[in-house]
Amino acid sequence: MNTQTSILIIYTGGTIGMMADPATNALVPFDFQNINEQIPELKNMNYQLGFHCFDPILDSSNMKPEVWIEIASIIGKNYEQYDGFVVLHGSDTMAYTASAVSFLLENLNKPVIFTGSQLPLGVLRTDGRENFITAIEIAAATEDETPLVPEVCIYFENSLMRANRTTKYNAEHFNAFVSANLSPLADVGIYIRYDKNVILKPNFKKLKVHQKLDTQVAVLKLFPGISKAFVEAFLAIKDVKAIVLETFGSGNAPSETWFVEALQQAINAGLIVVNVTQCLAGSVNQGKYETSLKLREMGVISGKDLTTEAALTKLMYLLAAGLTTQEVKSMLAIPLRGEMTV
Repeated sequence: MNTQTSILIIYTGGTIGMMADPATNALVPFDFQNINEQIPELKNMNYQLGFHCFDPILDSSNMKPEVWIEIASIIGKNYEQYDGFVVLHGSDTMAYTASAVSFLLENLNKPVIFTGSQLPLGVLRTDGRENFITAIEIAAATEDETPLVPEVCIYFENSLMRANRTTKYNAEHFNAFVSANLSPLADVGIYIRYDKNVILKPNFKKLKVHQKLDTQVAVLKLFPGISKAFVEAFLAIKDVKAIVLETFGSGNAPSETWFVEALQQAINAGLIVVNVTQCLAGSVNQGKYETSLKLREMGVISGKDLTTEAALTKLMYLLAAGLTTQEVKSMLAIPLRGEMTV
């Protein structure tokens, strides 16, 4: 009986899968079927590796909800054949994709590890090799025949983070991502040290792959001096069902009458508004200051410590789930995949 651990590698595109063309020196995607030539260490891991490459591959700036659904569907179709999954993805929008996939995969009991790199695999000093090898090792890790990390994660530069808690904050350093409101699920050095108190526990229910996302959402980032005309025009955008309101500090917004009235009118007309902070770390606490008390009173939902990426993708997921407006609001206030602290 073959008990070899099997991992499916899903390559969507991005820097990690590129190498220099000998003829032109331009970066081109390399053939993952010959990946052992690029990363000979894989032969020593004794895992059965499968590959699914997007055709055409996508720069992460071109990622969209249809692709998020496709990634989730690929995992769903191969779920019984593989013990874990590694998704190679461009870093720029990885936090959006990985957050969305976490919501699309309900009752996930196997690891789905997103990773990428700041330098291509074909570059001598690449960070991609270590990220890739470690992501595979984490996806394959078990204890008592149960996956150690049965959730959607991002692994980058020695840190394993819950996907829907993660934001890209650095465009130049190898440690490109941060999970400011939740400690890492694992720290990687000589040893991989898992924090089992933080990692979600498996529920052993049957995986449900959701196939719909509603893109009728938007993000309104507040700034000092924001104008009445701009806010009113934004709130009047046709067919938008919900917005993520990026506020100051612990959830504060202008208390000027025109702003309050414009937002109240939109909410009365059925718009769902989720309040998240522009700060990298910390949580929304509506009512802590008078400038956020009005938001709470008018029906703005506190996003607590949701990232913008998680808030946006959670809205897309809930709006497509056939729920009533009140049910959507109720679900926004509670964690579904460990995306927020309550």
